[in-house]
Amino acid sequence: QVQLVESGGGLVQPGGSLRLSCAVSGFTFSGYAMKWVRRAPGKGVEWVSTINSGGDITTYAGSMKGRFTISRDNAENTLYLQMNSLKPDDTGVYYCEDPYGRRGQGTQVTVSS
Repeated sequence: QVQLVESGGGLVQPGGSLRLSCAVSGFTFSGYAMKWVRRAPGKGVEWVSTINSGGDITTYAGSMKGRFTISRDNAENTLYLQMNSLKPDDTGVYYCEDPYGRRGQGTQVTVSS
C-alpha cells in the first residue's frame, strides 16, 4: 500500500523558514522523480518543485526559485522541502506527489505576522 505522509508545516512569520518532510512507503522511492505541490486558500493546485530519482536534478517554479530547496534521502525514503524567506503568499497546504499523482494528506503552512 502506497503511503505518503507530509509533516513539518506550521505558523511562521514572514521571512522565516520551515522544512517539510514527506515519508514514503509502498513503492521503490529511489526509482522515481518526486515533486512538491501546494494549494493556496481558494486556489487550485500549484506545482512547486521537482527532483529526479537520483536527487541531482531539481527544478522550481519561478516564485520559489532561490528560496526553496528540494532534496531527498533515498536510503530513508524521504523527500524534503527547505523553505526560506517565506512570504504570506506561500501560505497553503503542501503535498508531496509521486509520478502517478498520488499525494498524502498534506501539511499546512501559514505565513503571517
